[in-house]
Amino acid sequence: MTEKAAVPETASNDEAYDNMHQAIKMHFKRMDEGTVQDFELLAQVHTNSLKALPDLLINMLQTLKSDAIYPIDRLSHSLQSATRALKDNKDEEYIVCCLLHDFGESLGPFNHGEIAGAILHPFITEGNQWMLAHHGIFQTYYFGDKLGIDPNRRDQFKSSPYYEQTVEFCAKYDEVAFDPDYRSEPMSTFEPMVRRLLGSKKWSVM
Repeated sequence: MTEKAAVPETASNDEAYDNMHQAIKMHFKRMDEGTVQDFELLAQVHTNSLKALPDLLINMLQTLKSDAIYPIDRLSHSLQSATRALKDNKDEEYIVCCLLHDFGESLGPFNHGEIAGAILHPFITEGNQWMLAHHGIFQTYYFGDKLGIDPNRRDQFKSSPYYEQTVEFCAKYDEVAFDPDYRSEPMSTFEPMVRRLLGSKKWSVM
């Protein structure tokens, strides 16, 4: 019996693969031409992005382990910050903010707090978002004079209702969290908290 040629079958498989991807692709050239089905696909893309966000942020946090010039690496600093908040019985949202407050360091050396605040904004309270966005300026209170930076730059925000909250965050959970002898909780303690917080909001355009 003559064997079937493999080429047509391969071609058929490739065609089926292409058709499958065409079927799940939005086809408009401009958004105002999109159909309901197109934007149902778009909503699914955003839903999938939300599901992937916890892993993405945790992986970004892991990269801070390479920052070893400090007495402890930045990942350990983040875990220590979150552990201190946990031991002080802070709520889960606040603890996650402590854990993630520096994850944007490699992306924004000049505004890492704003990056953390912007990404977590849909999931956290206004006070915690403000605290994250401004903590870099507040932190210079403890070292600015060593670099020729005004350590009291935070005073410009004294009228903010979140001023004292941010002062407390830096004093109790950031500037002190470089202790090599402090025993921090492992990432496994905090990972479920991250997943719960980031899973707390459905997709929207806002």
